[in-house]
Amino acid sequence: MLKYIPSLTDIVLEEIPHRVTLAVEVSNCQGNCPGCHSPFLREDIGEELTPARIDFLIEDNYGVNCFLFLGEGKDRQALLSLARHIRKAHPSLEIALYTGRDSVEPEYDTLFDYIKVGPYIQSLGPLNEPTTNQRLFYHGKDITPTFWRKK
Repeated sequence: MLKYIPSLTDIVLEEIPHRVTLAVEVSNCQGNCPGCHSPFLREDIGEELTPARIDFLIEDNYGVNCFLFLGEGKDRQALLSLARHIRKAHPSLEIALYTGRDSVEPEYDTLFDYIKVGPYIQSLGPLNEPTTNQRLFYHGKDITPTFWRKK
């Protein structure tokens, strides 16, 4: 089972480039990044994220063109199953995943259009800094530089 925090679900414009993204915060985070902005997401909190709940969220947020899982939780099979559901039930939507792991299994590349990898390391900065260790991939292509600030 994957759990999410309903009150933190929101439409965001800066997480995925050029997309109107429905971002869902997933709890039971396995990471332990120093400087984490949401350490409470390590806890087993929130409500179950089901295919029906995803359908409702998408229908209730007309105009989104990307669904973002902010975290993987503890149940890999549930995550992959939900991504498959979105792919089948909402084929026009792109699917994104933010994970703190350094890499993901090849199966993820077939289910997610966008994958952000790398734990947050405060001294290296977030994705919008050229010094970051984190990377955002779009269908396997590193698009991280699109976030870097123009000076």
